[in-house]
Amino acid sequence: MSTQKPASTPSIDESLYSTQTRLIYGKSLSSQWDFSHHVIPPLTTSSSFRLGSAERGAQGFFEVGRSSDEAPIYIYDRLGEPTGNMLQDALATAEGGEIAVTFASGMAAISGALLAVVKAGDEIIAHDTLYGCTYSLLTNWLSRLGCTVIFADLSDPETLPSLITEKTRVVYLESPVNPTLTMIDPRAISAVLRSENEKRSPEKKILSIFDNTFATPFGQRPLQHGIDIVVHSLTKGICGFGTELGGAVITSKELYSSLCLVRKDFGGILSPASAWHILVYGLSTLALRLPQQQRNALEVAQFLENHPAVESVCYPGLESFPQRQLAHEVLRDFDGNFAPGFVLYFRLGGDNPRARGERLMNYIANYAYCITLAVSLGQLRTLIEHPASMTHSAYLPNDPRGHNLDAGGIRLAVGLERAADIIRDLEVSLAAIG
Repeated sequence: MSTQKPASTPSIDESLYSTQTRLIYGKSLSSQWDFSHHVIPPLTTSSSFRLGSAERGAQGFFEVGRSSDEAPIYIYDRLGEPTGNMLQDALATAEGGEIAVTFASGMAAISGALLAVVKAGDEIIAHDTLYGCTYSLLTNWLSRLGCTVIFADLSDPETLPSLITEKTRVVYLESPVNPTLTMIDPRAISAVLRSENEKRSPEKKILSIFDNTFATPFGQRPLQHGIDIVVHSLTKGICGFGTELGGAVITSKELYSSLCLVRKDFGGILSPASAWHILVYGLSTLALRLPQQQRNALEVAQFLENHPAVESVCYPGLESFPQRQLAHEVLRDFDGNFAPGFVLYFRLGGDNPRARGERLMNYIANYAYCITLAVSLGQLRTLIEHPASMTHSAYLPNDPRGHNLDAGGIRLAVGLERAADIIRDLEVSLAAIG
């Protein structure tokens, strides 16, 4: 398998081209694999790789987790393989980061990011409303490793300085928050940490970890605002088709070794086949899919906001969105256009909104054509779910953490159907439940 640049290959300055184009073509020359003659990047499914000598094998193990522009020595799939590495290059391009490391799922990526930077005795400050499994990871598992987790409302960055102690190592957040769509200003969080870190030695610096799954790199690139580490569930908007599980961490070169070693030892590797599908189909179509999903989401949000059965709708694209100015400032696509995303959070009116919401979803599950009762988001199809009893069930009822979670709240992840068809199913379903 050649990794040498063919003599006829000209030098190309890829930075002159748009991000959208670079996500289709990748690097003009990759040290991961010479694919200059492939129109589509190749897929390797070998779990092991032939070594020419024992010395080469030893060198390969020595180099695991070392960031380099040189061609890697492939040994075993769990230590790195060409297809996944090409996806990592593309993800780093999308987010504007130095490196990316892929994992088997979004939760594997979040776990990997945290394990790479915390140790027993460290403190983590986290926003008080998070994806349910992230909340469970922090409360059920990180505490067993001797880490303390402090939950607070980070949508008000002025609360952060008073929470920081000598033991603080990580500030963890999502924005827009799952499922409430609350916005957290990455610029303000980064400014607080920059000021604090000026007083600290490098090994005690506080790092920010930002889950960018809802916005995707198309709609927001937190590293540009000073965030240290971005995590993704590739399963969602980046894959886009609902066919693959995957996760990724995008950050600076300094953390590459730790992330690769965590992945190696805990085994949360992304399969080459999944990496190939996300690289070839998901990332390359991201800038085509999301604008249509956003247009649909705005139409659906406006319909719901004007419907008498709906008490409230939260969507960054609405004039009524309470953090509209912040959303307009940070939710920007690759061309600088406002990118409000494709997820809505709404609540029905009445005396028992949770029961009414359940009736609505049950009706949709049985009678709607283009809305599906299912968890996940960012797919071709519009998906509806009840966070309080499904994706966020790790939060106990009346738990002050998750303060914005509403027992009657409904999450709607809008797909690529015609907006009028989605609205028709909603209109019929809302009328049916009375």
